[in-house]
Amino acid sequence: MKIITKLFAVFAVMGLLSQPALAQDAQAALKQIADIVASLNHFPSDADKATLAEISANDSLPEGVRNMADAVANISHAATADGKAAMAAIQENPQAPDYAKTLAGIIASVNHVPSDDAKATLAELFP
Repeated sequence: MKIITKLFAVFAVMGLLSQPALAQDAQAALKQIADIVASLNHFPSDADKATLAEISANDSLPEGVRNMADAVANISHAATADGKAAMAAIQENPQAPDYAKTLAGIIASVNHVPSDDAKATLAELFP
């Protein structure tokens, strides 16, 4: 019985430790996406597309983060209809944090380049 209790305790601790790690990974990915959006000039660079592809392929990240990476990777002057729909879904999701909703709104509204206001907001969201 003691072995089962110890195993349960180990699994519980592992679960508690994995949640903050996952949150940090998601936050780091969102920062990368925000930095790419802030530097957009009509479309992401090849290096940016490679970074976005890595984020998009990382199944350990939340779906919303991966959807943001996809939407930004597919920007050509503006987000595609699919990208805008995905960003609208994030903005409407009551469980999405406000900073993610804000980033999704900026991604959906990019028109050739992000506005100065959008760049300032991104710098405040992800210093």
